Formats: sequence, C-alpha cells, structure tokens
Amino acid sequence: MNHSEKAHPMTKPVSFVLCLTMAVLSISKVRSHEPSQGITVEVLAKSENSWDGKSLPDFSQKQTEVTVLRITIAPKATLPVHKHPVINAGYMVSGHLTVHSESGKVLKLKPGDAIIELVDQFHYGVNETDKPVVIVVVYTGTTGTPLSIKEPSKPAQDQKSKP
Repeated sequence: MNHSEKAHPMTKPVSFVLCLTMAVLSISKVRSHEPSQGITVEVLAKSENSWDGKSLPDFSQKQTEVTVLRITIAPKATLPVHKHPVINAGYMVSGHLTVHSESGKVLKLKPGDAIIELVDQFHYGVNETDKPVVIVVVYTGTTGTPLSIKEPSKPAQDQKSKP
C-alpha cells in the first residue's frame, strides 16, 4: 500500500483474527513438538465453566459459528441488562469494567484480564471510570443464534433497583 492510501477499517479486526488463528496453530505445534525458540504461549483462560462456576453448554450437535468483536464502552456508561445464549470469552484490552450478575455476584475486570462469560444468565456491566473500556470478545455458538438478548422490559417500580 502506498502512503496516499488509507487502510481499510476492517484491516485491524482481520489482522487480529489472522494473528489469533496463527497463535492457535502455533499452540498445536508447540504441544506436538519441542518448543521453538522465541515462541511463548500463555493460556489466558481455559475452563468448562463461566466466571461464576456454572458449566458451559454443549453445542456439539449443531453447526458452530464463531464471532470476534471488539467492544468499546464509553466512560460512565452502563450496559443494558442482557444475557448470552452462546459461550463467549473476552480479553480486557483497556479500562476497568464491573460486571453484575442476576444472582448478585460481582466481577471487576482490568486490562489484561481474561473472562469466560456467563451463559443464559442476565447481567450487566458498568464503566465507572472517565476512560473508555475496550474488550475483545470471542463468541462460540451455533449458526443463527443471537449473541446477546436484552432483558424484557419490567414495570417502572421493578427498575428502581437496577442501574
């Protein structure tokens, strides 16, 4: 590309996915052969459970679909109450996020943290800081399944206890 051309906006996400794929391929090579000089592999998260300890669902009988998102949450923003019907894991790139589950559990995330998210449990996140939060999330579900579902509206008196 010459200097007068601008990079396509999808260049960074595509580059990230390619790097992620290469990392996965490198991990399989490292496991099957002697480690190569200059390659370091660090497992950020690996589990059969979400962050609250509940087992993840089995999708093995349907067509799997993987989606990778970079999510930016504005300063002082509160996400709507929602749930994920699919397995997802994230990596905090920057910022601080507080996640509240419907059962009352709280998880505080900082840069460098990895999270295996809740599945089929309502929750919401809050950026209580003056800086944006950036998190990369990989969703693994089945084709056609939504990544997130907002909590149905409730009468006004029930919303008083929610952010």
